[in-house]
Amino acid sequence: MAPDSKNVGYDDTPIIPGTNWHVHDGTRPQPPIVTPGTPSTEDEPGAPPSDAVILFDGTDLSGWIGKNGGEAQWKVENGYMETVPKTGAIQTREHFGDCHLHLEWAAPAEVSGDSQGRGNSGVFLMGRYEIQVLDCYDNPTYADGTAGAIYGQYPPLANACRRPGEWQVYDIIWEGPQFEAESLLRPAYVTVLLNGIALHHHTELMGFTSHKVVTTYEPHPPVGPLELQDHSNPVRFRNIWYRPLKGYDES
Repeated sequence: MAPDSKNVGYDDTPIIPGTNWHVHDGTRPQPPIVTPGTPSTEDEPGAPPSDAVILFDGTDLSGWIGKNGGEAQWKVENGYMETVPKTGAIQTREHFGDCHLHLEWAAPAEVSGDSQGRGNSGVFLMGRYEIQVLDCYDNPTYADGTAGAIYGQYPPLANACRRPGEWQVYDIIWEGPQFEAESLLRPAYVTVLLNGIALHHHTELMGFTSHKVVTTYEPHPPVGPLELQDHSNPVRFRNIWYRPLKGYDES
């Protein structure tokens, strides 16, 4: 049956397995409208999508605390936050799970140190699973510790770092692990893009990430904070937001 003015789809086609909807069903609920964000420039971060949850907008650290409680002691200026070495990691007050996470970071323009001692920080999903932040522009280090690595587990598919001092852009699709009591029902998966280049595609994590050890999973809640590491290097961050990964209501 061709569509008419009252039905933009069809009602005489097969039912899609696992659903209550016909193929091309005109009464199936429409996806929600989301206004896309705008690209960032070197001088200014872009605007987030209309449904994004803003974690840092460049003005203050009211949404952040120190990892062990207390005030977040990093500095905020010119629309970004910057690590204050030796003050400790910071994390979001908000806890969340599966998401599309966006953040931008920059290592110091003045190069100091090498290998793991140059522009080092980390993005810890749920406070446990690290995507490495490191100035890897002309800076060799161990492969599973390069920028964009799932730290200690998987090197990235490419080194896509811009020059020191330039803004680097992470877009991360995160699916956290699921537990039932002490049992792992589903491992964590992550997709990572750095500056538009795919570094990981739905990669299964072995467990939480750590230094110089092989890890497994330890049961934890289905949500957790975003943590940014203090590795004694003055790394900058800006334009941090996430969008929850959840289906729209088809009831």
